[in-house]
Amino acid sequence: MTANLFDKLPEDLQKECFDMLVEAENVTIERIVSHGHTSPATGWYDQPRHEWVVVLKGRGVVAFEHGDEVTLESGDHLTIPAHCRHRVAWTDPDEETIWLAVHYDAD
Repeated sequence: MTANLFDKLPEDLQKECFDMLVEAENVTIERIVSHGHTSPATGWYDQPRHEWVVVLKGRGVVAFEHGDEVTLESGDHLTIPAHCRHRVAWTDPDEETIWLAVHYDAD
């Protein structure tokens, strides 16, 4: 079965949209659609798996608890090690940001 990552985008983006595409024992792949969304200012993601994320469309900023920030634009990708505390500090308010996130075990 084929599908397109740009199909069936949500029309109402009052909340960030998370769509699970693949879920297996050692890996999950999800599409995330943001439109000016950020993580809560007091909330940090602290995930048990590594995450590889790519911005397919739009722009976003990932902030890390230790103070670094990384700006990602279309085609940019980033690997976030397990338990590296991070959050989404900014996404483009003028267009959708479409992310593809792959969460995987190291072993």
